[in-house]
Amino acid sequence: MKKERMANLELLRSVAMGMVVVLHYLGKGGLLPELSGETLGSTGRTAWLLEAFSIVAVNVYMFISGYFLSTSSFKISRLVRLYFQVWFYSVAVGIVGALAGWTGDVPVDTHYFLTLLFPVSMGHYWFMTAYVYFYLLLPFLGIAVKKMSKRELGMSAMLLLTAFCFLKSVLPLRLEMDGQGYDCLWYLCVFVAAAYIRRFGLPFLEKKGRGLLLYLIGCLAIFGGTFMLRAVYLKTGSFGLMLKMCFEYNHLLPFLAAVGLFFAFSRLQISGKAAEVICRISPYTLGVYLLHENIGVRYAWQNWLGAGQIGSPLSLIGRTALAVLAVFTAGLLVDRVRALLFDGIWNLLKRLPLLQHFLQKQNEAE
Repeated sequence: MKKERMANLELLRSVAMGMVVVLHYLGKGGLLPELSGETLGSTGRTAWLLEAFSIVAVNVYMFISGYFLSTSSFKISRLVRLYFQVWFYSVAVGIVGALAGWTGDVPVDTHYFLTLLFPVSMGHYWFMTAYVYFYLLLPFLGIAVKKMSKRELGMSAMLLLTAFCFLKSVLPLRLEMDGQGYDCLWYLCVFVAAAYIRRFGLPFLEKKGRGLLLYLIGCLAIFGGTFMLRAVYLKTGSFGLMLKMCFEYNHLLPFLAAVGLFFAFSRLQISGKAAEVICRISPYTLGVYLLHENIGVRYAWQNWLGAGQIGSPLSLIGRTALAVLAVFTAGLLVDRVRALLFDGIWNLLKRLPLLQHFLQKQNEAE
């Protein structure tokens, strides 16, 4: 498929990463007041509203990955490149952060450096850990979703979503083993749903405007549902452990809102220069995440960008927008430099006879 035809989803990938920055700016910048408090203020409510409209980011990113991976094949070279990209950021940024004293309350000890050296197994970036473990299952999952009939794949998606999404969303209690979407299991659920939509579509949401409407309704429901639970809690003391449940990735509302946003962007027609620019930028968006969410700077950059100087809803919105722009730009530039460095090293390694032989065998196999 030509890049111009997929520029809409590449744009969505970038938008989702911008939303991730919003979530980390609000959450780790101390801008989300506790919902159990008596008063939140207009700035606090605005922060939670921004959170509600951005919480779809992770599900959107998973959905895009699943949409493409469901028709692709497992490639060890892809996994190796990804691992070294993660490792590069983990070690380089983590060491700089430790030397500069940017780690905050995170102790710089043996565990810290083990986390830098083994980022996937130590869960330095939870999303990358979930993705790598999921990708290792792709040789089996990919074959399964390609061979299933419409009914079989639909039933599989419904069973998975019922067990790990619908039930927790309607039951008035906490489930013991709920990972809240921070795991490979939720990635699997989203992947199967995305695979179904890739193969068979979803006619109801393919009509103009319905995807965007679902996103808007879903986000407003997240915000409204949360404040309804808060009102009940403040009056009765019940549901204290469930106040933020609507903001969990594997809750029904964020999932539906993410699906809606995906369909809204899938209808966009982007071509020409705009498509070219989008497709040039999108490969570097992962670098935005790996840079700002590194343990060496994870709790520092928010204050650099004025999180502690916000006193009104307008300043909150303005500083959040500036933070997204600054972090996104820095991430793209750093990852561009990283890519050039990796390309140079790769070109040198390709001259080795043993690697040339391996690459030739891999090309023949594909």
